[in-house]
Amino acid sequence: MGQVGVLSRIWEPHPNGLRTLRLGGFAQQSWPEAQGGGESLFGLLSFFALEMSEANSKLKERVRAFWQEHPCGTKFAGAQPGSRKFYEVVKEHRYQKEWHIPAAAGFANSKNLSVLEVGCGLGTDGAQFAKAGANYTGVDLTQAAVDLAKRGFELFQLSGAFRVADAEHLDFPDNSFDIVYSHGVLHHTPDTAAAVREIHRVLRPGGRAIVMLYHRNSYNYRVNISLLRRAGVHLLRWNSGVKLVNFLTGEPEDALREHARQLRVQPGYLNSEEFLSRNTDGAGNPLARVYSRTEAGDLFKDFSRIELRTYFLNKRWLPLLGPILPRSLESQLASRWGWHLWIYATKD
Repeated sequence: MGQVGVLSRIWEPHPNGLRTLRLGGFAQQSWPEAQGGGESLFGLLSFFALEMSEANSKLKERVRAFWQEHPCGTKFAGAQPGSRKFYEVVKEHRYQKEWHIPAAAGFANSKNLSVLEVGCGLGTDGAQFAKAGANYTGVDLTQAAVDLAKRGFELFQLSGAFRVADAEHLDFPDNSFDIVYSHGVLHHTPDTAAAVREIHRVLRPGGRAIVMLYHRNSYNYRVNISLLRRAGVHLLRWNSGVKLVNFLTGEPEDALREHARQLRVQPGYLNSEEFLSRNTDGAGNPLARVYSRTEAGDLFKDFSRIELRTYFLNKRWLPLLGPILPRSLESQLASRWGWHLWIYATKD
């Protein structure tokens, strides 16, 4: 998937002596072809930068609005947000379903280290860093997440600092942290490369980035989203189809009906990028991306050492086998086809 902020320029003939410039996923713009000299390079670059900045800002506001209304993990709680029961249920669900996280994140190895979490969400992982003795700071794009994370730390008497922040523009000095951790967040920001550069900037020399991105070459993307969900979405055109998909997958009917509504009213719903976004974190999710190992390596090219691992096989989308798959075999399959691509990158 094309990265916002990377220009893919294709000049195409246009009526009336104009040429059309295609900018990745942005709207096409038409420029008069200058007589005997071509456009000013500086003017063109300024135009590109302005267009991309405006498009990124609009998209980021949509991202902010979605996650402000749907803080990550709240839909699994079934308890009053902000209550002790709420945080306990969220934690149990997270580490039961994604049991690999504590070891993959290295919570236990963070004692006395300065840890920044970019996209703290409800503070579930942040609490594990704090319990392990880390000097923890959590930032999130939304006030809703920051408020809930703060509340959880207060309830369980944990030490940590929180603030609203944009991953692409972190408000910290250079060389501030030993670890920057971000789980399932940076694939939702318009300029992921800018966010990775910010992580590199705020890390101390020898510091480590631990980042999870969605994996392009995963079972979930290649089979579930690209084949099963794309074929099954057409069943949602009928009420009986909604009930059938609910029966086969366990997906809540209200979520399926929202997908059905989007299918009716959004002309581009079935476009590959739109379909991916809508079928990762909810039908209203405005942005999600997937990355191959090669693409992830390129994102982190400024780091001196990079290690990549994949985890998490979403067994709900493994017909018949999922519920009975032993954890040992699940781990083996996830190491190749896992949905979560973890990047461990060390700064010089």
